[in-house]
Amino acid sequence: MNRKRIALAVGALAVVGLAVAGAIMYEPAIAPITPPSPDSFDAQLKQEGVRVVALGDCVVCHTAKNGKPFAGGLPLATPFGTIYATNITPDPQTGIGNWSEAAFARALRHGIARDGHQLYPAFPYVHFTHMTDHDVSAAYAYLMSREPVQATAPANALIFPLNFRPLVAFWNVLFLHPGPLQPDPEPGAQWNRGKLLVDGLGHCASCHSPLNAIGGEKSGQAFDGGIVDGWEAPPLNALYGASRPWTREQLVTYLRTGRASEHGAAAGPMLPVTRDLATVPQSDVEAIARYILSLQKGEPPHPSPTVATSTSHEAIPAEQRGAVLFAASCAQCHGNGSPMQTIGERPTLAFSTAVNADTPRNAIQMILNGINWHGEDAMNYMPAFSGVYDDRQVADLLAYVRATWSAKPAWPDATPLVAKLKKEDSAR
Repeated sequence: MNRKRIALAVGALAVVGLAVAGAIMYEPAIAPITPPSPDSFDAQLKQEGVRVVALGDCVVCHTAKNGKPFAGGLPLATPFGTIYATNITPDPQTGIGNWSEAAFARALRHGIARDGHQLYPAFPYVHFTHMTDHDVSAAYAYLMSREPVQATAPANALIFPLNFRPLVAFWNVLFLHPGPLQPDPEPGAQWNRGKLLVDGLGHCASCHSPLNAIGGEKSGQAFDGGIVDGWEAPPLNALYGASRPWTREQLVTYLRTGRASEHGAAAGPMLPVTRDLATVPQSDVEAIARYILSLQKGEPPHPSPTVATSTSHEAIPAEQRGAVLFAASCAQCHGNGSPMQTIGERPTLAFSTAVNADTPRNAIQMILNGINWHGEDAMNYMPAFSGVYDDRQVADLLAYVRATWSAKPAWPDATPLVAKLKKEDSAR
């Protein structure tokens, strides 16, 4: 009798558990609509949508290499496999053309597609959930007024069981906290605007925070730095620890132009972000900078009047080999007294975040991949050397640059990391 009761109790608990799990995983579909005419949207609202979409970096993630804007297909590498960005043009078959604004808002705030399936959190809805109603409406108006593009993203390639979408619902229980951000009256309107942009629409913590074993941002470590597509996303709360502490003016300039006089140039995943921010009002970028600088650990140090030089350094063979490579390929832009530095506003490498970082990862990526040509903006161009130098030569060049322009300790031999990053880049 006792065994029968135990079995019945276990069975009842299992049924209740399945019912609860089903309730968590189930999301209803929202009825499709006839694609609205672009002329049905208010012109001013569509114009504001340009600003919202730029601040959210939507085109960066939803445009494949050589693909049409917003048509999806860009591979996003994760520790669990590859996710392909979806088509967010108003094509009714392969995009969001038959999505109502309610369906669009649910996707942004809860990570649920129109047909009810769970979206993977590579789409940063855990941050977009804080967007205002007006911003959601503006983004919808703008995107639904774009040219429809019929393009189906490749199938995601995720490991089991993460390729079973309903399980994302349980991830959401842990990491999704819907609702607007509550303003803090004490720091003022600009600070609150910056917080809304950084923590919400801009989703900066998605890249600049370490992730835990299941892909959520580690609790209590927001803005401590992360890894994105093989690049280090540096800590945003340690800007006062740079060789030259960041000022608000420098941060605004960097975010809007991709370069700062005492810190270097944007590259990798950050470069397209700065190109988007160049199109939004400066007041938005100033608010972002104000909020980010309020996150800093400790007080701003007094900048040192001197920088490290190479005169007191006794070169080792790797550095000597690197010096030859630097003279051949780099000195014309980065050498002391080069035209690029004297008239082109390129900062000395002594202030570069990549050169002064704890690891050589970003410096390697910069050497291997350079910065692509972007119209007439030659200031942010750098050729790629992945096909010019082998792994050992890149490591030698790094050894020379680190020893010559940084007061930080030498990096360990970077040859294995160069090889690793080359392999990762070729797989993307």
